[in-house]
Amino acid sequence: MGLFDKLKKIINKKENIEVKDENVKKYDEGLEKSRNEFVSKLSMLGIKYTKINDEYFDELENILIMADIGVNTVMDFMDRLRKRVKSENITDTKYLNEVIVDELFIIYVNNESITDKINMAEDGPTVILMVGVNGVGKTTTIAKLAHKYKNEGKNVMLIAGDTFRAGAVEQLKIWADRTNSLFYGKENTDPAGVIYDGLLKAKEADADIVLIDTAGRLHNKVNLMKELEKINKVIGRIIPGAPHETLLVIDATTGQNGIMQAKAFKEITDITGIVLTKLDGTAKGGIVLAIKEEVNIPVKFVGLGEKMTDLIPFDIENYIYGLFKDLM
Repeated sequence: MGLFDKLKKIINKKENIEVKDENVKKYDEGLEKSRNEFVSKLSMLGIKYTKINDEYFDELENILIMADIGVNTVMDFMDRLRKRVKSENITDTKYLNEVIVDELFIIYVNNESITDKINMAEDGPTVILMVGVNGVGKTTTIAKLAHKYKNEGKNVMLIAGDTFRAGAVEQLKIWADRTNSLFYGKENTDPAGVIYDGLLKAKEADADIVLIDTAGRLHNKVNLMKELEKINKVIGRIIPGAPHETLLVIDATTGQNGIMQAKAFKEITDITGIVLTKLDGTAKGGIVLAIKEEVNIPVKFVGLGEKMTDLIPFDIENYIYGLFKDLM
């Protein structure tokens, strides 16, 4: 069975679920803007051109770049597609759509095991360090993760490591109260010291999950690198092997700017996963593919709405379903 047939099977399976899994529905609804924009253009391309020629490829290239898949990724993709068209002697544009979906899926999977699961500690608290520039939704992402883990019966603690931004500590405290989570934070003091004290309290309180907020300054990478190095050392001293995850929060609506942030943060600290917020608010859902191809960091969570339950684990099958179901 070819890869496209497998994808078709995935879509049929999800379409045939009588009461759709809640997450499948979220992907379906959340990727509607991207699907309408992307798939409708692909379909129109198949109607406009009855045969595959250079003009067809030029327009397709433009559609892919507009979907925020990224210029480098698109160039590599177009090279592979042209070779496939030539070697398989593909002339039918409708069949080529299947090949396009096939190749886009390969970009993400690339014969690797996709580690989109959170690395949980076997013993003691699981420490998740949250990084990202200001304004991407980092604090509300922490709140949504706290809500998720509280609903799973975990004892959750939030630590405010963004100690100098006005109102940041208070904002996190409000979310801790709303999600019924433990909290530790102090304003205008050394972030590493606050995190040190907070982790001691987390151990005393038998916390299962510790979510640590950090400053979102990227304009001075050297300072931020030093700060994150210090924070990582402190965390490892209190809880060996921690942080178990360092998640970078990116706003999907910022497109290629988000990719630049991912590259910048990857240079200064060990990012283990991406949280992509506001994916429902963009028609450029191809950013998921660009992130994987250009920075090779797995997307672990996606935001597909504003409700507390709308931050959900990333699932490549659900993503492909949400993006391409109208094409198959």
